[in-house]
Amino acid sequence: MNTRLRIGLLGKIFIGMAAGVAFGYMAPFWLGRLFATFNYVFSQFLGFLIPLIIVGFVAPAIAELGERAGKMLVFTAALAYAATLIAGFCAYFTADSLFPDMLAGQYMAASATESLNAPAPYFTIDIPALVPVTTALVLAFMVGIGCAFIKETTLKNAVFEFRTIVSKTIMKGVIPLLPYYICGIFLTMAMEGKVGAILTAFSKIIVVIFVLHVGILVAQYCIAAIFFRRNPFRMLWTMMPAYFTALGTQSSAATIPVTLRQSIAMGIDKDIAGFVVPLCATIHMSGSTLKIVACAIALMILQGIGYDFASVAEFIAMLGVTIIAAPGIPGGAIMASLGLLSGIIGFSDAQNAMMIALYIAMDSFGTACNVTGDGAIAAIVNSIFGKKI
Repeated sequence: MNTRLRIGLLGKIFIGMAAGVAFGYMAPFWLGRLFATFNYVFSQFLGFLIPLIIVGFVAPAIAELGERAGKMLVFTAALAYAATLIAGFCAYFTADSLFPDMLAGQYMAASATESLNAPAPYFTIDIPALVPVTTALVLAFMVGIGCAFIKETTLKNAVFEFRTIVSKTIMKGVIPLLPYYICGIFLTMAMEGKVGAILTAFSKIIVVIFVLHVGILVAQYCIAAIFFRRNPFRMLWTMMPAYFTALGTQSSAATIPVTLRQSIAMGIDKDIAGFVVPLCATIHMSGSTLKIVACAIALMILQGIGYDFASVAEFIAMLGVTIIAAPGIPGGAIMASLGLLSGIIGFSDAQNAMMIALYIAMDSFGTACNVTGDGAIAAIVNSIFGKKI
């Protein structure tokens, strides 16, 4: 019997990182230039895709929400967005307090692919984006809101079909190449002797973010227990099957059946759970936002990039909207946030690549945090609207 070993995206990313480090210490300089060429072209392609990802994800998500307008929808959406914002700001204040001391002595003057000693590409191909990121966001809001209120279906169907095209492009044209892109980044860093500091910093960042995930979930269920009048830890324990399912699927959407079942087992009305859980699988992104913000702060500290509360607050506020509808794609949240990282934070292509590597290394834990938190939101919604259903 032939059995094929299936390696997930996380495994491929780790293999790419390990191969990049190994090749970086022994590979000839021409191989470094070859990877530099690939990385340059791939990063240009990513830059071209970023505005399309924003329009392709955000516009149809808003259109779909508008079709189910009502008080419970508005309340649930506002609650999910508030939870996402709180997670983002918790990550910011924690990272701002801990990371300067934790990452002291691991400062990198320049990103790996921007160093003067880095292997130069054999050739470059520029692929400019069709529109700036801000223009894409405004366009996505305008089209999404318009589709939510018009009765005609032509444009609405086109928006949904465009989302399918963007999703397929990511799944077939970006995700398979990400391990090679990450391999090229780490190969270059290894050739320059910077990889040790990066990996040490990565391990510290991952530990802090995992602890933050646990803290966020405990806080969410303690708040939900005030409304739902149940033991918060018993509620959280009931949702653990959804948590561990998400660790395996790495997809909020794929975990919906288990999240729905456990929410009902927790005592939530079946109709309310059936409404809130699928909706929150799309719009509640506490775990993903927490990871992205913490990783961004860590990377800015590592590379001596200045930041202030106002710019980070703007980033968090926009992030909570931009990454909606991304949960169906492994790593979709970080892909959707690249435009904000470049436009608001000022990250380069190389820094965005580091963000991708950091994020995907913890992708399953962020997804698990998202779906488990959906149960807390459903409990609060049930306490407000349960008697009216």
